[in-house]
Amino acid sequence: MTAALFIGSVLLIVIGWRTVVQPMMGLALLGLALAMRPRSGHLNPDLPTLREADAPALFDLLGGIAGTCGVRPPDSVQLTPEFSVTVTHYGFPRKRCLVVGLLLWAAYPPQQRVAAVAHALAHGAPRNIRSRAFVATALESLTAGSWTMRTNDTAYISWNADALAFGADHVAAGARSFNIRGRISEWVLWIPRAAMAATARLLLWLTLPAARGALLEADDAAARTASREAAVAALNDQDLARPICVEAHRLVIETKTLAPRRPTAVPQQDFWEKLARQAARLREQRGRDATRGSLDASRMARLSAAPTHRAAIALDEPGLTRMAEELRLPEKAVVDKMMRDGVAEAQQPIALR
Repeated sequence: MTAALFIGSVLLIVIGWRTVVQPMMGLALLGLALAMRPRSGHLNPDLPTLREADAPALFDLLGGIAGTCGVRPPDSVQLTPEFSVTVTHYGFPRKRCLVVGLLLWAAYPPQQRVAAVAHALAHGAPRNIRSRAFVATALESLTAGSWTMRTNDTAYISWNADALAFGADHVAAGARSFNIRGRISEWVLWIPRAAMAATARLLLWLTLPAARGALLEADDAAARTASREAAVAALNDQDLARPICVEAHRLVIETKTLAPRRPTAVPQQDFWEKLARQAARLREQRGRDATRGSLDASRMARLSAAPTHRAAIALDEPGLTRMAEELRLPEKAVVDKMMRDGVAEAQQPIALR
């Protein structure tokens, strides 16, 4: 579709150059083709990025998890101040990047971390049709094109000056004319925007059964890799996202306001330990209240009824110590980012949906 729009727009401009209507139509179609162009992902330059040479112990763990799940290990790892673990692709070769939210990493015990990473790697595997190059690129292009052609409510002129001011009538008439042209442009852009949004929804609907199957397969991969109990606990702890983000926000405010003698560039040394202790308290309170905080009880029930799997990947204390040392500086960089930008609003972990 994008290629057809591009070729058609060029032909309209070149062949109908002596006319007025055809080049204008060609320019409009060319803009639509540029909005729908395939986009190659890229790494976020504001996030700390780790390669295998930077964190060998971490990448050894990721390689073992990927081998158990039957997928290709990630080429890089980025750390974010979020409560999620997911896989993204970047570059034309579509290299894999594991994006680890340190709020989840701090809140989860070691085996639940393994379950979350295994779920993310398995869910982003090529057998998930939405992760394949063609469908994923189409969805990204349609979403980006629809977003590019969105309406802009601020692109209007409001004229409320005194009617007796010099030239007020001319300025008011110009403002009305400008606003009318803006409304016409919005109506013209509404047609391709609606078409792209409808195509994206259709593509999502057509791939929904395969995406649901891939989600259940990712649950099974997490249970095989980290044990059934760890996979169920990881699903059950999704409800910790909001309270952990609130606690992280509180710690950031506490550091910046209640400790004025401490430079904001030097965060609390026990930031992540405090989050881990808060997560443990929340689990204990949830157990006393006899409430289940799972966001998807059906998936939990399915995993609970499945045969017991022995953990294929089990973290030991020396490995945890080596990974903690490798993540010390990137964790400090993420805390510095939170001190500067704040904590984002909690959302459901993408990789665990």
